[in-house]
Amino acid sequence: MYQEINEYQFRDQFNAIRQDNFTYKGLTTLFNYFEELENDLGEKIALDVIAICCEYTEYKNLTEFNADYGQQYESIDKIEEDTTVLRTDNSGSFIIQGY
Repeated sequence: MYQEINEYQFRDQFNAIRQDNFTYKGLTTLFNYFEELENDLGEKIALDVIAICCEYTEYKNLTEFNADYGQQYESIDKIEEDTTVLRTDNSGSFIIQGY
């Protein structure tokens, strides 16, 4: 059984159990990504907050990402060669799918 949710409800689910995993903009980016993915796949995706928190990570910038991964990527475009990258805004923050 699936229940369709809107962006507010999506954000509320994260704030209830994992409020510190993603920023407001990060949650908006993830919501939009999963909605597009559902449309592309032609099927509904079950919301699993814990699984999303384990699989996706938000970074403030490239420096923070490189510190976490111990590599020296020169740009976010280079990271996209290895995994899914969701850009959250023009400030340089982004979300990656763990690899």
